[in-house]
Amino acid sequence: MALYGYRLVGAALLDRGMYEGIEADRGALGQAMATVVLSSLAAGIGASGWQGPRPAALVAIAVIALVTWVAWAVLMNQIGGRLLPTSETRTSTIELMRTIGFAASPGLLQVLGVFPRVTVFVFVVSWLWMFAATVVAVRQALDYTSTARALLVCALALLICVVVAVVLSASLGPVLAPDGTALP
Repeated sequence: MALYGYRLVGAALLDRGMYEGIEADRGALGQAMATVVLSSLAAGIGASGWQGPRPAALVAIAVIALVTWVAWAVLMNQIGGRLLPTSETRTSTIELMRTIGFAASPGLLQVLGVFPRVTVFVFVVSWLWMFAATVVAVRQALDYTSTARALLVCALALLICVVVAVVLSASLGPVLAPDGTALP
């Protein structure tokens, strides 16, 4: 358990050596998954405010986070490992899952969003921090020597995700409220 805590802190501090060790440790996948789940639970608690989290919502958020984590790793592998590789690039989706999973460690701070006056600030800071951690994670997992290349991979993946979300949102039509009326 001490190693896991040490890895969480190292990952949050954007320690490239820590990410390199996580990439190489085939036994770290469970810890990476736990980090994703804990970060998503922190987000659910932080977003729930003083009313407290609803258990069904927390489960849904955790499941969505796990699916997103796997999809994100596959997308990063395709972009970074196939579209923008370097001669040193040697990776797999599992290696990316391990490093990207630990890049969610700053998301544990989202639990502080439970305090209404700082909710937006906490979420914005933690999301930016997680993005920075993901850039470091991708750099190490893809064996890049350039942070700029890792940033490009992450930015392209984010752009693809946003475009897909907008297209799906537009094609699925309006969201309905519980009473059947369309929400604005």
